[in-house]
Formats: sequence, structure tokens, C-alpha cells
Amino acid sequence: MNNYPQASRILVAIDCIIFGFDGKDIKLLLIKRNFEPESGKWSLMGGFLNLDEDLTDGASRILYNLTGLKNIYVEQLETFGKVDRDSAERTVSVVFFALIRIDYHDSEAVRSHNAYWISLENRPKLIFDHEEMVCRAIEHLKYKAALHPIGFELLPDLFTIPQLQKLYEAIYNIPIDRRNFSRKLLSTGLLIDTGFKNNNSATKKATLYRLDTLKYREKFHSFWNFMPDSMKQV
Repeated sequence: MNNYPQASRILVAIDCIIFGFDGKDIKLLLIKRNFEPESGKWSLMGGFLNLDEDLTDGASRILYNLTGLKNIYVEQLETFGKVDRDSAERTVSVVFFALIRIDYHDSEAVRSHNAYWISLENRPKLIFDHEEMVCRAIEHLKYKAALHPIGFELLPDLFTIPQLQKLYEAIYNIPIDRRNFSRKLLSTGLLIDTGFKNNNSATKKATLYRLDTLKYREKFHSFWNFMPDSMKQV
């Protein structure tokens, strides 16, 4: 800072929006704050950027501390910088959103941060501008899931097409035609039939699939058109 004596002090924060899917609802990992400012209120998981790390490393550190997971799907979403957004001090927040498999996280780490999975529909009032961040992330999730296969990041290693359909219905909060959805998914070539059935399925022992991870990585940025055009404009 000595090289910029006229510069004002501005903190750089990283806030992480973490989505999960429990087989029925899209859920958000939130913390009940037990520290100031805004102790006792709900917020996203976040922290301040360290001097020796870039933004992506900072987000990965925060996500790992909360979930115990590495190499999860995460992308930078937006920057929030209103002058009065943080009541404690002038802070610019860089927002990331992440998708994780809800059963794979470190439950001890989650409990130690006083964090809880809460459905999007039942989420409480959040501090600062965190609600605006969540709304932007939901919009981005809907747009991205319609065009790219990011929904698989929320599913277990083995899944059925009905499970995948429930995921997309939860993302968009609309019913989806089963036959058209199944046909579109199978036409992508992203699914590998394991030869096994899900004996616990309510859909007459639905076929278990796994993701072809090689094709997934190679063609991630292709436009797959999973949903009707109207859904991409949300």
C-alpha cells in the first residue's frame, strides 16, 4: 500500500453460493452467523481474499473449509460493490457459485460452521445483499442448465433418468414431459447404461446410468438444448 499513498482501504470478500440437490428439492447451504457483524442472522458462506491468493484459489479455500470437498464445479458469477453494502466496512464482494453432491460433503465441517441445507423456497432473510446474489445465481443456474450439462454435478455417480428429470423439474419448478426429456438425454451420448437397475426406484426398477466423463469434459461447452427455448430466457 506504500506505493499508493492516496488509495483508500477497500476489502475484497468472496461469497459462495452453494447449491445441492436432495432428490426432490434444490437446496442452498447457508450459515447461521455466530459472529459479528449481524450475529444470529443468516448469510452465505464467505471470507476475505488473502494477499497471496487469486480469486479462484480464495473461493476454493472457502468451499473446502465449509464442505471438505475439492475439485467441485465452481464458477465466478458477479461482483457486488455498492458503497453501503456492508455495514461494517467498505467491502467489494466477488461472488462464486458452486454445485455439489449433497451427500458427499463433510458433515462435520458443515456443522462446525453452523451451516444448514435449506430449500430455495424456504430460505430465510439474508444479510446485506446476499439475497440479490442468490437470485442472480438462480437465474444463472437456470440459463446454464438449459444449455450445458451442469446438472450432472448435482447427482450421485449412478442415477436414473427419472432422478435427472426430477432435478430439472426442481431447477425450473415446472413439470417436464417424460418421453421427450428421456429421448433428448439419451441422444446426447453422455449417458452410459451400467446394466443395473435401481431396485429402490418407484418407476419399476429404472435403469441406472453413469456419466461419460470423457465426453462430458470434451463437450461441456457445446450447446445441448436440454430445455425448451422459453426456459433459457429466465
